[in-house]
Amino acid sequence: MAEERIAEVVAGMDRRLALLPARLSHQQVFLSTYRRTTQAVGVAIEKSTFEDPAWVERWDVAFADLYLAALDSELAGGKVSRPWRLAFAASPRLHPLRQLLLGINAHVNYDLPQALLTVLSDDDFSDPVLMAQRHRDHQRIDALLSSRVAAEDDEMSTAGGRRVRDRLLGPLNRLASRRFLREARRKVWHNTYQLQRARASGPHEYAVRLAELEVLSAAKIADLLQPGQVLLRLAVAGFGVVLPPPDTAAPGTAIKP
Repeated sequence: MAEERIAEVVAGMDRRLALLPARLSHQQVFLSTYRRTTQAVGVAIEKSTFEDPAWVERWDVAFADLYLAALDSELAGGKVSRPWRLAFAASPRLHPLRQLLLGINAHVNYDLPQALLTVLSDDDFSDPVLMAQRHRDHQRIDALLSSRVAAEDDEMSTAGGRRVRDRLLGPLNRLASRRFLREARRKVWHNTYQLQRARASGPHEYAVRLAELEVLSAAKIADLLQPGQVLLRLAVAGFGVVLPPPDTAAPGTAIKP
């Protein structure tokens, strides 16, 4: 059952929360938020919110595994992607909201297209009816995330992660969060198609395009760390990244970190 699979993922998150070393204490913000979101997805699956609950379950588990693998590699001193490396290396003194955004950037902009490809075969992409169904379930996840914004805003306030000015801007910040989450996930769907075309062309082409996505996602961090009202700025400027057509790829993006 989906509840059991999701419960296993949540239990794994709980274990890692309990074992986070001091140098990664700032990861509590993202991991705790992600844990609650994962539980919410599990409830939605059990309620048959999606057209294909089994597929959404596989996708959600694959998605979570990418983050947990990155965190485990960081804990073990191994290699992690640039977006996650920069998120893990952020100063613990950074505002909790910024910490959360760094995690969302790495996990949504960089990890999510990869997670989708683990549950979408090349043959699936040639079936417009199936892909339309998958896209509708993708949009249902968007709606679920939007419904979580207010609750997560309250969680951050309770944890002391919001200043007085932030609380005064609460309604605008919640609207901005919903807007940039939808915008980012629309771009994820585009990037998934771009990566699939590269995958169909061969391992080298896929590696080149994935490296480009890694660079774009890591570069986004500069926007997230700029001073000012970051949520309102992201609502206007956008949070997601876009893989251009392969013939316009930026030079140097395939260089290893």
